[in-house]
Amino acid sequence: MKTLRAFIILLISTYSLMFVELVAAAQPDAAAERPEMSFFITSRGIGDGGNLGGLAGADAHCQALGEAVGSSLTWAAYLSTQGSSGVDARDRIGEGPWANSKGVVVAISVDDLHYDNSNFNWMHTRDENGHQFASRIDGNPDFSEHDVLTGTEMDGTAMPDGQDQTCNNWTSNSEGAARVGHADRYSFVIPGSPWNSAHSTPGCTQANLVQVGGAGLLYCFATD
Repeated sequence: MKTLRAFIILLISTYSLMFVELVAAAQPDAAAERPEMSFFITSRGIGDGGNLGGLAGADAHCQALGEAVGSSLTWAAYLSTQGSSGVDARDRIGEGPWANSKGVVVAISVDDLHYDNSNFNWMHTRDENGHQFASRIDGNPDFSEHDVLTGTEMDGTAMPDGQDQTCNNWTSNSEGAARVGHADRYSFVIPGSPWNSAHSTPGCTQANLVQVGGAGLLYCFATD
């Protein structure tokens, strides 16, 4: 009898273990499911006002910050340029979807990104290191520095010609102006401000950017 009982216990244990293994195999590891970072806001600007070294310099800045945290993806800055050979920011960033450093998907496609369906807000717009965009003061988010350079209309296209909104296509640190978005989606204490086209700067110097709540930060998207 003891031998039979031991055999039954062994049989039950064996099938229980097999069941656990089958369930585990059917449920992929949560960490493996988390999307790779494919979007970030830069933790710092280039530091020369609106002079980013053109689109190439801005892309290089995104690429360097991405690689510094171990990314092997190809990165592009979300920026438009103006003029006869102007470029639309929406055409530079791949097709999506894009996720932040915590695996939160911020947009599933270019259209989703530009029609207010995106997950852009002060909690999910994180830098390449995973830090929340807004710091906290007394438990509340601090939105005193929230401008991001874009030079872009709300639909992701270039600003009209005739008035410089890209700091001379991102080569000027003096004359001109830059169109910026609000990474936290706030205008003072009012939510809903555009993430990519909120207002223009009074000039292209570093001081001009700081004056209205910026630091020359960029949005970076993985294009592959």
